[in-house]
Amino acid sequence: MNLQRKHLELIHALYHSETLAATASRLHMTPSALSHQLGELETRMGLAVVNRKAKPLHLTAAGKRVYETASDILPRFERLEADLTRQVSGLGGRLNIAIDCHSCYLWLLPTLNQFRRQWPEVELDLSGGFSFDSLQALVAGDLDVVITADPEPLNGISYIPLFQYESMLILPLDHPLLQEKEIRAAMLKDQTLIIYPVPPRKMDIFRLFLRPADVEPAQIRHSELTVMMVALVASGRGLCSLPNWAADEYIDRNFVTARSLGQGVFNTLHAAVREESLQLSYMQEFLWLAKDLPFSTLKGIARPA
Repeated sequence: MNLQRKHLELIHALYHSETLAATASRLHMTPSALSHQLGELETRMGLAVVNRKAKPLHLTAAGKRVYETASDILPRFERLEADLTRQVSGLGGRLNIAIDCHSCYLWLLPTLNQFRRQWPEVELDLSGGFSFDSLQALVAGDLDVVITADPEPLNGISYIPLFQYESMLILPLDHPLLQEKEIRAAMLKDQTLIIYPVPPRKMDIFRLFLRPADVEPAQIRHSELTVMMVALVASGRGLCSLPNWAADEYIDRNFVTARSLGQGVFNTLHAAVREESLQLSYMQEFLWLAKDLPFSTLKGIARPA
């Protein structure tokens, strides 16, 4: 049948007009051009869409069905065109972000606030990364940026290093391990480790500290919230690992304490972006802010090597 946008616009105009002449005027067409386009539409459909004998003009049942669809689709066309126009001009677009490192969102807030002030026309959104594979969602185009500490080689994806941090072991204030000069992996084999609800291979403490030493904790407990993890540690229900900058708030308030893992476990936070997005002005600005502002708001981070 191959209906086109012009046919939907025609039906929409017919519905809101009392005569064919008024429809032609609404569409900035001559009456003869309108008649030709209407005949073409009815030929394609194999059905009449307008009752020409009725006054005022009425759509047939088939015409009303097409009108319902046109009322839904045409505004979406207009929004799409407006969005694309803003992107072409460099003033607008979409920035849907997921944080895959799961420690907390607080470090990103100054970046988001500054970005929103500078790019008010860009649609900004945040997505949680616990219940889906955020990097695959980035590849599929459902996300625009993924903040991750575990880059995976993927076609068409670039990883921009943001800052380096140290993963710390978070302990209660009276934990026996505080008497040790160095925390070794074997010391955690009889401990309960509290982690986010993600595969352990995505956690620094497993990937960079325990697994290389072939050590597993006695138990694993899950928590989605950083503050809940810290509360569980403070009450003696287990240990957890957090980036040094994420732990500082709770250490400063004397809720828990922290020790380095071995000689220190260091990792780098990255922004994963589709390569074609790197040419967008607002994406370049977001990445610049994400690399720069954390050094004025976070303690214990370093420039990437």
